[in-house]
Amino acid sequence: MARYTDSVCKLCQRCEQKLMLKGSRCLTPKCAVERRRRATGGHRRRRVSDRGLQLTEKQKARYSYGILERQFRRTFAQSERQLGITGENLQVLLERRLDNVVYRLGFADSRSQARQLVQHGHILLNGSKTDISSCLVKEGDTISWKESSTKTEYYKQLLESIQAKSVASWLSLDRQNLVGRALSLPTPEEIGATFDSKVIVEYYSR
Repeated sequence: MARYTDSVCKLCQRCEQKLMLKGSRCLTPKCAVERRRRATGGHRRRRVSDRGLQLTEKQKARYSYGILERQFRRTFAQSERQLGITGENLQVLLERRLDNVVYRLGFADSRSQARQLVQHGHILLNGSKTDISSCLVKEGDTISWKESSTKTEYYKQLLESIQAKSVASWLSLDRQNLVGRALSLPTPEEIGATFDSKVIVEYYSR
């Protein structure tokens, strides 16, 4: 399976915006975006066309959720087939991905780390193991840990650190047993996307 293997900090630099791809590191002075801002004075170095701005917004969404182009196109096509506003449908589909839900529950510091937890079989969806990070979580689904994974050092450290983490409003979390539940499907207001989905629709409409 194809995957991005270069430095994720370069992705933030391309978008000139923090995409929180490295979790808490992005909040420190080591953040590549902050270093570039200090070096350049915070000014854009080139003018970008309307088409370029549309591409940037699409790439922001891709980079944020860790999706390659072909899979992102499939997700966009799925959002077009659904009833409602295509841009909002796209946001909801991306947010419902299992790796993103694991991240939103606070089980991981970044989506890439959450994807690794899923692919390594540590996470249970409705009591069944799944290693498909792109599967969509539905209302009422539960997300928990495989029993053998609860004996790992990572899990023990997570039990302590998760007390200070916040959870998305459309999710609930049992912090003692680290079991999450989808109370409802997310809304665009609850997602707080860092990209403009309307511009992405314009990009694919041309």
